[in-house]
Amino acid sequence: MKVLIVEDEQLAAERLEEMIHSYDRSIAIEGPLDTVQDTVRYLREHRDIDILFLDIQLADGKSFELFEQVACETPVVFTTAYDQYSLKAFKYNSIDYLLKPVRFDDLQQALEKFKRLNPAERPAPLSKELVQELLASLQSPYKQRFLVRQGNKILYVPVEDIAYLFAEGKIAYLVTKETQRQYIVDHTLEELESHLLDPARFFRISRKHIVHIQAIKEVQTQPQRLEVKIAQPCDPPLWVSREKITEFKRWLNR
Repeated sequence: MKVLIVEDEQLAAERLEEMIHSYDRSIAIEGPLDTVQDTVRYLREHRDIDILFLDIQLADGKSFELFEQVACETPVVFTTAYDQYSLKAFKYNSIDYLLKPVRFDDLQQALEKFKRLNPAERPAPLSKELVQELLASLQSPYKQRFLVRQGNKILYVPVEDIAYLFAEGKIAYLVTKETQRQYIVDHTLEELESHLLDPARFFRISRKHIVHIQAIKEVQTQPQRLEVKIAQPCDPPLWVSREKITEFKRWLNR
């Protein structure tokens, strides 16, 4: 059996690969791929994939979009943190639906289900009309949680627990509200700001910082500057860039 993993979070992809090999060492794993376009190119060139493990939210859009660009007859196991997608995703071209964090028992059941299916019983490819219906039905495009590593453990941090995010060089980190723990995230601040974080809850106050509205304790006015205060002390302080002050005030005043 050969499977393809399409997942834009490195830790989630690694965890899925480990569980697949725990189930059956002989399964060949391709990927992970992390974009719609890379997956389209791969599927156009390879016809020997038995199962496609497909995250719904990818780095460049919703994975349903790939079915508009390539005829994919490969059975799909959808994986995602967005449980509101389950009913739609499960109906179309899917042998199962796994909610993150994926549990080994659920993965095992999905693979066993695939083995039991006769070729005639396997789901039909998605039509263009159904793809458009799926894309139109996605009402909550923003991330609900982040997969992070703590020692030899893989954890999920809900977005509600984030105080702020910051960048050092090319690496982005999240900082939790209660414990001030820092975790690396598999996205740049640009990706987080542009389409992964809800702009009603998160604001990019500077080139290096994004803050969560519920983490802000107060905003102090300094000469021509604003400092964002959260419950725990920040080092360095969270300053709002001068060019963002007006927009930041409008965001606070919604």
